[in-house]
Amino acid sequence: MKQFKKVAIAIVLLVAATSFVNAQSKIAHINVTELLGEMPEMKAAQAELKKLQETYRADIESSMTELKNKYTQYSNEATSKSEEENQKRAQELQGFEKNIGDAQQAAQQELAKKQAELFEPISIKAKAAIEKVAAAQDYDYVIDATQGGGLIVAKGKDLLAEVKQELGF
Repeated sequence: MKQFKKVAIAIVLLVAATSFVNAQSKIAHINVTELLGEMPEMKAAQAELKKLQETYRADIESSMTELKNKYTQYSNEATSKSEEENQKRAQELQGFEKNIGDAQQAAQQELAKKQAELFEPISIKAKAAIEKVAAAQDYDYVIDATQGGGLIVAKGKDLLAEVKQELGF
């Protein structure tokens, strides 16, 4: 009877230990920022954004140059103009400055909108590849190992190489 108890306890401990081992999750990590930065689609999107940004910058610089020229012209002619004329010109310059400010804000909003539009499908593609590699290697969790992202120790499996291979680069 004592031997039966020992065998029963041993079996219970074995089952408990096996359950504990099976209950532990497999965890891997990947630096998502690095992955996204190396994706060819991201490089193309960044180039497109830079081109758009340069276009907006050139337009705004052109307007600023025009404003400076008008300001210089109006300053030089101020003594020969009436007080009423000078006030109208000052209001015109203020309106022009406001238009430039509005254009800068609109440009920033358009750039942010375009960035979101370009980056969303790239992020979705990267996430799908991460999920596919994690599932293929039977990982339950994949943690973002981006600098400052909260991951302190990264001794586990790094999926970056496999995900890059899945994406074809």
